[in-house]
Amino acid sequence: MNFRPATIKDLELLQHWDNQPHVIVANPDEEDWEFELQRSPDWREQLIAERDGEPIGFVQIIDPHLEDSHYWGDVPPNLRAIDIWIGERENLNKGYGTTMMKMAIERIFKEPNVTAILIDPLASNTKAHRFYERLGFQFVEERVFGSDECFVYELKREHYI
Repeated sequence: MNFRPATIKDLELLQHWDNQPHVIVANPDEEDWEFELQRSPDWREQLIAERDGEPIGFVQIIDPHLEDSHYWGDVPPNLRAIDIWIGERENLNKGYGTTMMKMAIERIFKEPNVTAILIDPLASNTKAHRFYERLGFQFVEERVFGSDECFVYELKREHYI
């Protein structure tokens, strides 16, 4: 499996994935892909995960301290946050998400200043909670982002290495 940068050429694919029931359940907010794919701020990476040359998922890595919408609120520097999903239902439960997360975590912690990674699955998404906990993320708090009730999890560098 590998990551490549998402580009405007991925617009239809990402719009299609965004409308899949299993993606909506995990992330009910639609993205403005046409806008987001045409900008490349320093604080964000948008990546397509490919397996044998076929796109299977999406990973977004942001610096929540610098991110322009201030979604995470007032957070200290040297953190990262991850959004992840598998595009098609038939690719679920095959270990691809685990591989994608491990690759993203390793990519993030290659930056020596990063101290921890945050994620925010919906409070109702118990499968995601178990998934992240298996990867070493620890529950921090329940928090509302916009209108979404979420659980915040954190993976500290010292718990990863």
